[in-house]
Amino acid sequence: MTTLPERPYTALLVIDVQNGVMVPSSPRREHVIANIGTLVDKARAADVPVVWVQHQDEELVPGTESWEYVPQLKRLDSEPLVAKRYRDSFEDTDLESVLTERGVGRLLVTGAQSDFCIRSTLHGALARGYDATLIADAHTTEDLTEYGAPAPEQVIAHTNLYWSGQHAPGRRGGIINTDEVTF
Repeated sequence: MTTLPERPYTALLVIDVQNGVMVPSSPRREHVIANIGTLVDKARAADVPVVWVQHQDEELVPGTESWEYVPQLKRLDSEPLVAKRYRDSFEDTDLESVLTERGVGRLLVTGAQSDFCIRSTLHGALARGYDATLIADAHTTEDLTEYGAPAPEQVIAHTNLYWSGQHAPGRRGGIINTDEVTF
């Protein structure tokens, strides 16, 4: 259904599952990391590209522990790593060329944070012609209630609700759970 008909393949995006992003207070942290691990294993077994996205800024400085991916998830050297500085994983990165090279027109999106980089990347994908499916039980966020945000569990639930019916001409969003994903 993507508007990129010359790109029939799917890729799994793993966004910002870094030590400094996946803080201990992130809801369902271990469950989300385990689900992402399951999805990575499924994708690899099916020869589906796994694309890792890694944020960097003044708090996530390359080479520091907070910038590193959580130790439970291991990227293979053959899997692309996209460095980003903005919430949308497409913005000023090589993600588009990575996906083009692999003929990808459909994305399965996982990672953190639900209300920032996940939502921005989902919108960026849909706007660029991709079908973009959010894995409902494979994303999380941190508690930002002190800044006026809803409780993180509500942010996650709202992100799932919001994206479940998302679509555009010739493109679709939607959600699915880890155990329902087949490649």
